[in-house]
Amino acid sequence: MVGSNVLRHTPVVLIGLTLLLAIIFVIGGFAGWVFASAKNSPAATTAPSKTATTLDTVQEAVVAKVKPSAVEVYVTLSNGAALGSGVIIDSRGYIVTNNHVVSGALSIQVMLSNGTKEPAQLTGTDAADDLAILKIAVPQGGLSVATLGNSTQLQVGQEVLVIGNPLGITQTVTNGIVSALKRSVSEGQGGATIQNAIQTDAAINLGNSGGALVDLQGNVVGIPTLTAIDPEFNTPANGVGFAIPSNRVKSVMTQFIPTGSGS
Repeated sequence: MVGSNVLRHTPVVLIGLTLLLAIIFVIGGFAGWVFASAKNSPAATTAPSKTATTLDTVQEAVVAKVKPSAVEVYVTLSNGAALGSGVIIDSRGYIVTNNHVVSGALSIQVMLSNGTKEPAQLTGTDAADDLAILKIAVPQGGLSVATLGNSTQLQVGQEVLVIGNPLGITQTVTNGIVSALKRSVSEGQGGATIQNAIQTDAAINLGNSGGALVDLQGNVVGIPTLTAIDPEFNTPANGVGFAIPSNRVKSVMTQFIPTGSGS
């Protein structure tokens, strides 16, 4: 059972936004997809499009590539437990997740995509960026490693997939689009400020935080981290979620993962 400290409500500050929201820390992630096509006018330039069959095929290939590198992170706390997601980023057993997923952990266990459970050690945290690096022993047969993409190449409107463990339902895949880029999002007093955050229209559910935001080339381009709460109703605001860009993950990796063969 997830402990009562899994969710924390704090105000959100979005630089450049006029809509004020409150955010919720999540051991939760992205779900849902809004896909709309604009009507063409005679004078309009028609954007390249994919047929439904082609898009399905692409998405299925991406899932097959990335899903084995997505893990569930189970944390034992002094007053309960917490659940999140993670991504294998190095064949030597290194995994990235959100710092708030493992904060205060007495013990950490990782479940791989094949159901194997491994104890994990916390090798480093970057609280300012809400990122943490875990390490597990490499099982016989090795590990599937995700490819970190270049988050600066993302475009607004680009389709993305999210892989994680919403509500503890393991290996769940959802889809959506990139809603905006280069957001600066404050996690509130004492919390991190995420620079160049990726905004997505996907909803956020318990269990996906620390998982993978993936482009249709199969690259992990972000780490889903938080969602917005509508202060009027104190409920999640549909379509307003944020992920830490993969380029920031690469920078943090150099601090806590020794150089060497690990791709």
